[in-house]
Amino acid sequence: MRITMIGSGYVGLVSGACFSDFGHDVCCVDMDQAKIDALHAGRMPIFEPGLDLLVASNVAAGRLTFTTDLASAVAGADAIFIAVGTPSRRGDGHADLRYVFAATEEIAAAITGPTVVVTKSTVPVGTGDRVEAILREKRPDIDVAVVSNPEFLREGAAIGDFKRPDRIVIGTEDERAKQVMRDVYRPLYLNESPILFVGRRTSELIKYAANAFLATKITFINEIADLCEAVGADVQDVSRGIGLDNRIGKKFLHAGPGYGGSCFPKDTLALLKTAEDYQTPVHIVEAVVKVNDSRKRAMGRKVLATLGDSPRGKTVALLGLTFKPNTDDMRDAPSLAIATALADAGVTVRAHDPEGMEQAKAMLPDLVYCTDAYDAADGADAVVIVTEWDAYRALDLPRLKGLLVAPVMVDLRNVYQRTDVEQAGFTYTAVGR
Repeated sequence: MRITMIGSGYVGLVSGACFSDFGHDVCCVDMDQAKIDALHAGRMPIFEPGLDLLVASNVAAGRLTFTTDLASAVAGADAIFIAVGTPSRRGDGHADLRYVFAATEEIAAAITGPTVVVTKSTVPVGTGDRVEAILREKRPDIDVAVVSNPEFLREGAAIGDFKRPDRIVIGTEDERAKQVMRDVYRPLYLNESPILFVGRRTSELIKYAANAFLATKITFINEIADLCEAVGADVQDVSRGIGLDNRIGKKFLHAGPGYGGSCFPKDTLALLKTAEDYQTPVHIVEAVVKVNDSRKRAMGRKVLATLGDSPRGKTVALLGLTFKPNTDDMRDAPSLAIATALADAGVTVRAHDPEGMEQAKAMLPDLVYCTDAYDAADGADAVVIVTEWDAYRALDLPRLKGLLVAPVMVDLRNVYQRTDVEQAGFTYTAVGR
């Protein structure tokens, strides 16, 4: 099949590369000439394990191409995916859909025959209706079906998630569109990946509901972690104890400094705004957003408390800046709130991250950026683990202690066992234990 992917960001590039690996001919479109030039040169605009090799192999096979010329890419395509950004709109938290509708206008001008337009971007309920209305108004002469096909990719594991999905959700009641989407996903269907056909509005809501539920699990265990600290319990054991219940499951029950990234923060806000518009408030999600925001600030205070009564003038080594490991994504990362709280208190922050430092420099320009964890710890009064990168899971504790002014470790991801760290001579502070 011939597939066009509008948008070559995280979702568009990963999806396009995986579709081409299935044997489809895929053209990824982006208006950013620098990004397209970089892709032609084999440079990825994002960090995602294995993506560079996947792109290179399919470009070499002639199945994957890149362009800024949307019209030529769209003409004759069997399926056109819209995978542009839908960030939170400044001021009110609604999803900003201007890029979706701009892409739709361009698609309408470029299509040459029957096709299927698929919204891969995360969009509020009813967006597909508006996309369809634009296409029918602009091109009443062409049979165009509009489908919702939300993505469920985890940053850092996106290729595996795409090729071995829990489910594929397709929102359409158009029989021709259903067959096109079956053909698009046929390799996964043959591997018995479940395909769920639902109404378009239902599909749009599934994405938001899924992310809100996962955000709720994270926030729930973070509040339980605070209770564990107060009563002398261990949140890791609590998590294991409840996670063994198949009705609950163990995933997303790891206590930490709060969720961030490209999806959960903006999708929970967008769901709240949609619920408000339809006068059906979702109070649980409201509480999740509020608790998560306050937790990030609380983690800054937790670190400051380890520095004594007068933190001003002291230095902290911050290990991990991205919102999770195996990505360079800094969007809504807990490190932003933690580093800001430390700086506001007069603390010097020496930071390291294996992939995210270039992105972090634009957001946190006053930090001292270091070559590795030991460089960051040199002369610091405490070391703080914010993101659980593998590079921080087996630190040489005696070496680390020798570099620190005071042997203090604040483990916000519960990477280490307390006994191991304390036996090495550290004062150890963790989350919920």
